[in-house]
Amino acid sequence: MTDAQRLRPPTAEEIRAAAAIHHLDLSPDEVSMLADFIEETLTTYERVDALDAPMPTAPMDRESRRPPPDDDPLNAFVTVCDVSETDTGPLAGYTVGLKDNVALADVEMTCGSDVFEGYVPSYDATVVTRLLDAGAIVTGKLNMEAMAFGGSGGLSDFGPVRNPHDPDYLSGGSSSGCAAAVVSGAVDVAIGTDAGGSIRRPAAWCGCVGLKPTFGLVPYTGIVGQAYTVDHAGPMARTVRDCARVLDVVAGEDGLDPRQCAVEVDAYAAAVETATAADVTVAAVDEGFGQNSEGVAVDDAIREALASFESAGATVSERSVPLHDDAGAIWTAINLEEMTAMVRGEGVGHFVTGFFDAEYAAAFGEARRERADRFPPTLKLALVTGQYLADTYRGQYYATGKNLRRRLVDAYDAALADADVLAMPTISELPYRVREGLSDADRIDRALGLLQNRAPFNATGHPVISVPAGTVDGFPVGVSFVGRRGDDATVLRVAAAFEESVSA
Repeated sequence: MTDAQRLRPPTAEEIRAAAAIHHLDLSPDEVSMLADFIEETLTTYERVDALDAPMPTAPMDRESRRPPPDDDPLNAFVTVCDVSETDTGPLAGYTVGLKDNVALADVEMTCGSDVFEGYVPSYDATVVTRLLDAGAIVTGKLNMEAMAFGGSGGLSDFGPVRNPHDPDYLSGGSSSGCAAAVVSGAVDVAIGTDAGGSIRRPAAWCGCVGLKPTFGLVPYTGIVGQAYTVDHAGPMARTVRDCARVLDVVAGEDGLDPRQCAVEVDAYAAAVETATAADVTVAAVDEGFGQNSEGVAVDDAIREALASFESAGATVSERSVPLHDDAGAIWTAINLEEMTAMVRGEGVGHFVTGFFDAEYAAAFGEARRERADRFPPTLKLALVTGQYLADTYRGQYYATGKNLRRRLVDAYDAALADADVLAMPTISELPYRVREGLSDADRIDRALGLLQNRAPFNATGHPVISVPAGTVDGFPVGVSFVGRRGDDATVLRVAAAFEESVSA
């Protein structure tokens, strides 16, 4: 515990500052009176300090190192290691990379930012425990956009992650290193995170499979997130079947994650084994196409792939979901203020049950007070905007966004009433070229990109998988299949049938 973290009574100036945040203008007598009561109250906190709060535990003395550039030409890794617990289980022999916001005990976790360089968790994330128990071998922590806020692949403080199809171009993000490592063969599978498309954009740009599961299906315990109601963790792999195998292992309640409530799991690997196109109904969402003039070739490639799927036996139709045009705005209204509140809550937030990482909260709180100027420009934009909206409009737009979310859920559910999945391009843009010396404005523009076909499903919680669906100008493009909440097995089954009949 640092001196800054040791419990002490506040000064009169600190009392006034705390009051001012709540629009209180205290008189000198009030300050003096409150000081006495606060000092007495803090004696109870001394008792809290003395009690033994439960913490997950994990083996320590794990060795790790930064890889030399020659061993990591795509800059996909922050750290390499070799961590395993057993050589038996459904993932025996699988090498796994973890996005570097997933806690691996005794191994540095940077969140892609030098603000947190040197922070070492003391426990494994739930997904890590489950992977290791299933026989997997964790071989590295993977590079990512700084603080997971961006999607280009070029915002990591440890350098851009390069596209395995052409290293002069970016991988996409924020699960940048996950996609690059999977496609290059550096790992068999990876665990990414997705609050606005961060699994699916790099999956599409690099040419792998990326699954954002139903909200809460995979526990987020031990993973650094942005906001409770949009955070998802999920697998990335070269095949749908490998994604399904990993989901079998990591899905289900852990009793610690406040995002989870009455989670029902399925047999995901079994669901994809007999997948055929003839058993599939797909509704292509009209509003998911034509989102930018430069994306015509990508849109055409996705339509061609869906036509091939139909020729292989799938039933493919068109469907209009008018509210999809505004879905990105709804996600933004929720995400900006919720993420700002999470940051002010020292990265762990408030008002929910479950496990709270006190060690991370202390490290995050200290880091943002001392080094917040080194946050990426995307995060600065989000925090300033979110705080302005919260202070000036008193939560009006956040509350409205949460209410509109229910309409959005209903709109997608209605479209899914007679279809197994909805379909649309994962992203209609192609990868950006690696460029040095960009202005912060350009870095923000690249990092945000087109969110329209990805971020809405973080707000609604529907499962979505991105599957390679052809190439444009030498780069892969991805199609997204969106399913009913809780029906990840069907999403995987459709994706496996598509992979077998179209993208193989």
